[in-house]
This record gives sequence, structure tokens and C-alpha cells, in this order.
Amino acid sequence: MPDSICGTWDMISNVNFDGYMTALGVSPAMRKIALKLKHRKVVEQTGDLYVVKTLSSLRSYTLTFRVDEEFLEFTKGLDDRHCKSLVAWEGNRLVCTQQGEKKNRGWAHWTEDNKLYLELYCEDQVCKQVFKKNA
Repeated sequence: MPDSICGTWDMISNVNFDGYMTALGVSPAMRKIALKLKHRKVVEQTGDLYVVKTLSSLRSYTLTFRVDEEFLEFTKGLDDRHCKSLVAWEGNRLVCTQQGEKKNRGWAHWTEDNKLYLELYCEDQVCKQVFKKNA
């Protein structure tokens, strides 16, 4: 069983977020604001149900899903698109593939050395974020 990703996590690094947002079609003004934000992740699990909250002073986004169950997702507040999403464990990574207007879109979460890692990808861009557990 993979390590638990549950907990409250504060961002400590954010590489290529601008490239990722550009690939999503986020406006230059919104990208400029978003690049200044420090995100907090809150990951909760009850049985097979996961709730992942991405919190910031500008916007918050909550994603609720069951592993290995496809669902319709509306990325409200991100790029406001509809997509079909599927989250599955691949080794120690919780990986989401999102099918919709954008190609090669999704993300992967995993823990290593008491840190939460997140890769966000869309088309040819990859954003790498690292979070530390909030004590």
C-alpha cells in the first residue's frame, strides 16, 4: 500500500506553473496573480473516497473522487473546463488522467521524505510543486 498523502500541506516550491497555466489557456493577468500565491493542500480520505482541497487567498478548488472510478470534472476557478477524469494508483503515485479539450492533461501526487509532490501536466508543459506537512 502506498504511503498516505492525507494531511495538510504547505507549498515550498513551484516550478513552471506559468508554462502549465499557459498550456491551459489561462489569461496573462490571471497567471501573474496566480504566480504570487502560496497554495495549501488538504487531503482527506474516508474509506475509498478522497477529498483534495487546494486553498489559496484568491481561489480554492475541491476535488472529490473514488480511485478507479471515472467521473465528470468541471475545473471551476482553474481553467473552467469540463473533462472526464480517472484517478488510479500507479505504484506509490496517485495519478489522474483528464480527457477533454486539452491533450496530455492530468496530475500525479506522491509522498517522499515527508514531503508531498505534485506534478501537473498539460500538453507539453509540466509543473512540479513540492509541499511540506503542516505541523
